[in-house]
Amino acid sequence: MKAKISTTMGDIIVRLYDETPLHRDNFVKLAKEGYYDGTIFHRVIKDFMIQGGDPDSKNPTPNGRYGTGGPDYTIEAEIKPELIHKRGALAAARQGDEVNPERRSSGSQFYIVWGQQYKANQMGQLSKQMQMQAEQQIFNELVQQNRKRIMDLRRNRDQEGLMDLQNDLVAQTHAIAAQRGVKGLSEAQKEAYTTVGGTPHLDGQYTVFGEVEEGLDIVGKIQAVATHTGDRPKEDIVMNVTILED
Repeated sequence: MKAKISTTMGDIIVRLYDETPLHRDNFVKLAKEGYYDGTIFHRVIKDFMIQGGDPDSKNPTPNGRYGTGGPDYTIEAEIKPELIHKRGALAAARQGDEVNPERRSSGSQFYIVWGQQYKANQMGQLSKQMQMQAEQQIFNELVQQNRKRIMDLRRNRDQEGLMDLQNDLVAQTHAIAAQRGVKGLSEAQKEAYTTVGGTPHLDGQYTVFGEVEEGLDIVGKIQAVATHTGDRPKEDIVMNVTILED
């Protein structure tokens, strides 16, 4: 399934992944309803990504701040290790882990990755950072699960108990990481980020559900536009989205 994102700066053709059917079908449904038509790319960050899909951005006001709108639902995460944030990846925006630990996606907002191209000698350190990031997230999850116990130990000023619990959580973190197969960058990721570029630190965090097949140069032009404080382009970039039927 493909879609055409027609913008005031040119057309972008994206292919929607069958591996993420919930996101694919939702995007198709909204596009056919005209949900995206007349919305803007409300958040653009050079060398990072371009984001749109907020229905509140239709008929935007000059000083309007957008990025919180959407339908009255979120979408279950479909995060796949093989679907990565290479340049041109189409992914779903979402609220942060602190309020959204399941990493459910926004019902409508999406972004297209630009990122940067990495050198081969950067991959080793980046791979270590990615593994540490994944393990830190597991540790944070365990801390949240043991929050009451931690607070009780702090209240009682039980430093020995806190240290024992910390050591236990670290051990659990390593066990869970091994069970989940957590490790650094794969060879496919290293190949993509050294040849095409992208944003590897977002892998495993957000659902990637498609990629740009044509018009990557248009994405490049959009990500480079001048923006106001708040990352909104100084000149609105309006879009319409249509599904390309076979």
